[in-house]
Amino acid sequence: MESGVSRLKPVTPLKRVSVILTEPVSLFEFAMAVEVFGIDRSEEGYEPFEFRICALHPDRPLMAKSTAPFTITATHGLEGVRGSNLVIVSATTPRGENGYPPEIIGAIRHAHEDGAILLSLCTGGFLLGAAGVLDGRRSTAHWMYCSDFQAEFPRTTVDPDVLYVDEGDVITSAGTSAGIDAALHLVRRELGQEIAVRIARRMVVPPHRDGGQAQYVDRPLSPDDSSSLGGLLPWIAENLVVQHTSRSLARRANMSERTFARKFQAETGTTPHKWITQQRILQARRLLEETDLGIEEIADRVGFSSGVVLRDHFRRHVGVAPGDYRRRFGVARA
Repeated sequence: MESGVSRLKPVTPLKRVSVILTEPVSLFEFAMAVEVFGIDRSEEGYEPFEFRICALHPDRPLMAKSTAPFTITATHGLEGVRGSNLVIVSATTPRGENGYPPEIIGAIRHAHEDGAILLSLCTGGFLLGAAGVLDGRRSTAHWMYCSDFQAEFPRTTVDPDVLYVDEGDVITSAGTSAGIDAALHLVRRELGQEIAVRIARRMVVPPHRDGGQAQYVDRPLSPDDSSSLGGLLPWIAENLVVQHTSRSLARRANMSERTFARKFQAETGTTPHKWITQQRILQARRLLEETDLGIEEIADRVGFSSGVVLRDHFRRHVGVAPGDYRRRFGVARA
């Protein structure tokens, strides 16, 4: 065995991998697919994949999504997708269910019917939705697009908090770097833990990340000032230490409790209690990022009764503990 590296035997025959590019090409997601599946790492102990870069017109350069225009040329047309064990649908600008070339949508459908695993990266999930392969399944997308994704494809159940959703023969990933998590998960599932760890080590990324994309989401106040609650919501956000009740808020809004509850639900999509908790979590995140305050003091400043309560809500909403969040996102203070 050369270099003392054992030859690793795949669990299943995942050999031919094709990536479908659609203009404009999102570079990070495409590069990630190349990094995981398109590099010969025979020295690591496993056979390279037969990797194909496919597009509608392989002889026509595709514009990359960049402020400095440049192009990428595919190596194959859509016929290169045929016979693939894995078809990766890379990210591009969302353009509506009927805005994608029908030939690409057809290639995705046919690949799925032929038994290929489908993996979408970030907004590549919109093409899977347009192909109908997400109907009746759970899915995810970049948190910025989850609402639009759910509205456009109501037959799928979108989970906005996770990094990826594995539905067996269809895997959807959340925004940008979550594609790495999904790809490594797929490698681990199909080829085994050892190969996934070796690829992750070469990429200098963890083979598995805790938490979901909720930890990266910053949700500002959504209702505008023209709404009936527009003035109330900023006031609540500035007075989180107050122990608000539906009765006190209805009184401040000059409404009955029933009317207030109905309008609040209609304009925020949630209840007053849940909305206030979300705002407290958001403020706690900012304090964890920007200050070195202790957990108890942060809890006091944002209106939670104790650090224990803060930790419980934080882990439930963000997916990681406050201390772990600070280590990932905290700004070093002099």
